[in-house]
Amino acid sequence: QVQLVESGGGLVQAGGSLRLSCAASGLTFRSYVMGWFRQAPGKEREFVAGIRWSGVSLYSIESVKGRFTISRDNAKNTVYLEMNSLKPEDTAVYYCAAARSLGVVPGTEAAYGYWGQGTQVTVSS
Repeated sequence: QVQLVESGGGLVQAGGSLRLSCAASGLTFRSYVMGWFRQAPGKEREFVAGIRWSGVSLYSIESVKGRFTISRDNAKNTVYLEMNSLKPEDTAVYYCAAARSLGVVPGTEAAYGYWGQGTQVTVSS
């Protein structure tokens, strides 16, 4: 049984930092691209970043580039999202997801077959 368990969310002031973690189990970690999505209130879920086993990554949202960093520890079956200089518009539920690796980092929800339960990130102004 595949499980993705996120942690690290919380309430932070604008300009602060958080590091989200996602521990994966029940899958062959090296065979999966790991991604982070987010869903703000009243909005659709959007792709934030993804990373392959090799460390090659993709960031989808222009506004997070330079502020967010995705990484993975393959020995610990864990993927991270380091978020710096947080803004109120980063407030959302953040989801970890896993997609079978096909040589690229997919940016669509449909490509990801496994999802975590989500962790709330709230940035106050």
